[in-house]
Amino acid sequence: MAQAIDRFGRVINYLRISLTDKCNLRCVYCMDEDMVFKPSSALLQDDELMLLVRVFASLGFHKYRLTGGEPTVRQNIVDIVRGIASTPGVHNLSMTTNGILLDRLAKPLAEAGLQRVNISIDTVDPERFHKITRWGKLEDVWRGIAAAEEAGLTPIKLNAVVVRGFNDQDVTELAKLTLDHPWQVRFIEMMPFGDVADFARSAVVTDQEIRDRIAAEYMPLELLYDGRLDGEARLYRFPGAKGEVGFISTVTQPFCASCNRARLTADGVLRLCLLRDREVDLLTPLRSGATEDELRQIILDGIWHKPWGHGLAENVVPLSRVMSQIGG
Repeated sequence: MAQAIDRFGRVINYLRISLTDKCNLRCVYCMDEDMVFKPSSALLQDDELMLLVRVFASLGFHKYRLTGGEPTVRQNIVDIVRGIASTPGVHNLSMTTNGILLDRLAKPLAEAGLQRVNISIDTVDPERFHKITRWGKLEDVWRGIAAAEEAGLTPIKLNAVVVRGFNDQDVTELAKLTLDHPWQVRFIEMMPFGDVADFARSAVVTDQEIRDRIAAEYMPLELLYDGRLDGEARLYRFPGAKGEVGFISTVTQPFCASCNRARLTADGVLRLCLLRDREVDLLTPLRSGATEDELRQIILDGIWHKPWGHGLAENVVPLSRVMSQIGG
């Protein structure tokens, strides 16, 4: 079986699939409130998506994460999960979601083959949650977390993008959720994209700043596993806590050497690096009748040119898409 390897020798076997660019929230760091979405005809249809999953699986991609926009707003989401989970070669299937719809979807998604969820929750303060998400209600997320636990979509990871002036004052309370719950609360540095790039760069809160604040307001976190990354997160723990606190420092401490991922956007484009604009169109050849072998070769050629890392230090900012159009 051919493997997807880039020119730096990294084996790429983890695919993040954006199922839709649409979302039922309008988070300030992600998209404008009056965001205009692509027509569904411009996005991968269910059968096209399943064909590409088969092709990627045949190239050794065994780990998959479903993203958006918000993946749970995609029509036929349960059937899509069932189809991906039953594809030969797919060993790990998870989802990143805002949790709003998990109250009714967690159980059917788990029964369809979804194994785990990451849930976005940027604050435990209901007013600030509404301010950050513009449309969201915090109680809906809590219900979603409870439903995910009950459905066995564990271990649960809670993602918080820390934005200066919006929720940086909430990091200690978020971290303290790990005292009594076996969750991993993960603080993510905000990344600059497209129309929100300038705002994002001015509002980055570094992981060191977050740890210092938690230590001052509660107690210091202890580094785990000698600093080895768990995926993209460096893990810490409060003494005696049931859960862990993770830091994903894409901007200040990129983890390019261990990167094993690529992204498939909702409009059928292979995105080689989250923070680089280089992409490979798969939808056009797919709709033009390309065979699976031809698609495999297009993917292999694209992966070979996967870049090493971002160029933020040189002021190179991805401008072609906002985060919701990539899938995180």
